[in-house]
Amino acid sequence: MNWSGLQSLLSGVNKYSTAFGRIWLSMVFIFRVMVFVVAAQRVWGDDSKDFVCNTAQPGCNNVCYDHIFPISHIRLWALQLIFVTCPSLMVVAHVKMREKKDMKYTASHKGAHLYAHPGKKRGGLWWTYLVSLIFKASFDAGFLYILYYVYDGYDMPRLSKCSLEPCPNTVDCYISRPTEKKIFTIFMVVSSAMCILMCICEMVYLICKQIQKFIKKKYNADRKLFAENHEMTPLAVPRSEFRSRMSFRVDATASIQNLSNAKKEAAPDDIE
Repeated sequence: MNWSGLQSLLSGVNKYSTAFGRIWLSMVFIFRVMVFVVAAQRVWGDDSKDFVCNTAQPGCNNVCYDHIFPISHIRLWALQLIFVTCPSLMVVAHVKMREKKDMKYTASHKGAHLYAHPGKKRGGLWWTYLVSLIFKASFDAGFLYILYYVYDGYDMPRLSKCSLEPCPNTVDCYISRPTEKKIFTIFMVVSSAMCILMCICEMVYLICKQIQKFIKKKYNADRKLFAENHEMTPLAVPRSEFRSRMSFRVDATASIQNLSNAKKEAAPDDIE
């Protein structure tokens, strides 16, 4: 399989991913794809040839091998990597669709843009990104369960018993390099678990950030509504209006007795 083509296709996802998404993509290609291509395929390349049972009965080895290894680890991990990386293409496809719609809108509206940033995780793209994370975590968890269920755990036994036909009796079967295969199996399981953790962290980050934006938007809207409904009124009469109502000037140096005399003198004039 051409894994380099898949890597070049998914490299564009980094432009639309968060920090957790970039870490997830790096872990997939460094700790899973590279290990799978460089080492794991060679370790499991001779598993059927070096599978030996202590009997010369024709067909017994093949039947026992099929019973002990219902599906090859290599093919199972290849399917897992394909299923896990495909949801990221949903985000790329959504962004491309936005860019295409924006180009059509710009051509028909004299340079105006429908999306300021087509790759910004808002609206439908936010939901697409979140759904892709759910799919990735679900696929990884599902394949881990399949591996555990099919092989009854993540261990690689050195000796397996087989009593299926056409074996004459219960025979002992041995696989090649069980310790090395066990180490690679545990490594791939731990890598998958770490990728699931990164997906969960990214989902929590996106949801918390969206909640924070919603609370901030609601706070600003409430604050604006309060300001519109409670306009501030002047607390004191303007000085110019206060002076116009005064019939006489007050001297700051005048005493209280002088002020009372001035009021008495002004009173007859008002009566007249």
